[in-house]
Amino acid sequence: MIIITSTLSIDENELHFDFIRSSGPGGQNVNKSSTAVQLRFDVVNSTSLPEDVKKRLIQISGKKITDNGILIIDARRHRTQVRNRDDSVKRLVTLIKRAAQKSKPRKKTTPPVRSKEKRLKNKHHRSEIKKQRQPIDLSKE
Repeated sequence: MIIITSTLSIDENELHFDFIRSSGPGGQNVNKSSTAVQLRFDVVNSTSLPEDVKKRLIQISGKKITDNGILIIDARRHRTQVRNRDDSVKRLVTLIKRAAQKSKPRKKTTPPVRSKEKRLKNKHHRSEIKKQRQPIDLSKE
């Protein structure tokens, strides 16, 4: 069991790990060993997560989620398979923690009267400055 919050946890059987070859540091060893990890988590069919958390997780994850609702996390920061595996699980946990937090609804507010007056005064001042830049038309006099 992977514990996310006091009320949320995920069964490790729901996670699927694929080990692939990684680019980057490692020298000649990079061509032989599969150290990068691809974590797959089926969000839509998960029994561990409530529906509202699933919806927010799908919204948050963006490009990391497929059309089938499978979340894919690539971890290739470290040189060892174990550290990359742990890194991918940590990243999944932080994503789910973000999805578990309910966002506050926005309250509409009106701007204060004083700020409206100040804005209009500044607009009038700018308009006067621009009027003074115009050449004087002598034909009107």
